[in-house]
Amino acid sequence: MQLLMMGPPGAGKGTQAAKLVKKFSIPQISTGDMFRVAVKEGTELGKQAKACMDAGKLVPDEVTIGIVRERLAKDDCKNGFILDGFPRTVEQADALEKILDELGKKLTRVLNIHVPAEDLIERAVGRRICKKCGATYHVKFNPPKADVCDSCGGELYQRADDNEATMKNRLAVYEASTRPLVEYYKKAGVYTEIDGRQPIDKVTEDLAQVLASLKD
Repeated sequence: MQLLMMGPPGAGKGTQAAKLVKKFSIPQISTGDMFRVAVKEGTELGKQAKACMDAGKLVPDEVTIGIVRERLAKDDCKNGFILDGFPRTVEQADALEKILDELGKKLTRVLNIHVPAEDLIERAVGRRICKKCGATYHVKFNPPKADVCDSCGGELYQRADDNEATMKNRLAVYEASTRPLVEYYKKAGVYTEIDGRQPIDKVTEDLAQVLASLKD
């Protein structure tokens, strides 16, 4: 089961990916994770990526693609994987297709958890986090019983970037960068959009139904 998970910030992509990891016993692979592993292992591509990151520069596509190729060739990906954060451009999508072809694989499905911008902004602006244990609440959807954490009594705070202006900017950037990818995978016939406004368990159920209908 070779999957690509897409979704804007706050759509619940991480939550759903974790459930799929458990269900199918396949790794979730993010770009950041790949970079960290390559750097830790001291591979040639890892050294190149580290040099770029240390200098505050973006890692070039050729290095990123090489690291993706190395990661997907590892034994734990033999039965599949869930890609998160790669590809980000049509050029990277073309490169991924070539990598998978070399490995004798193909993308089983691209799963996009869609939530309208106004809902995502409401989710972010109302989010509150416990300073002591990190528990997350929402003033509307999951409020604490009092003005402190239900679990440990810790103080709740709002992250500085959980505001309307920041979220609007993040979502605009995400939309502009992913729109070509959505069209790319629609044309390839492997794209499915899931309504992320539903309760978490219903989103999980919809994802399971989609994947159950597919032949790897």
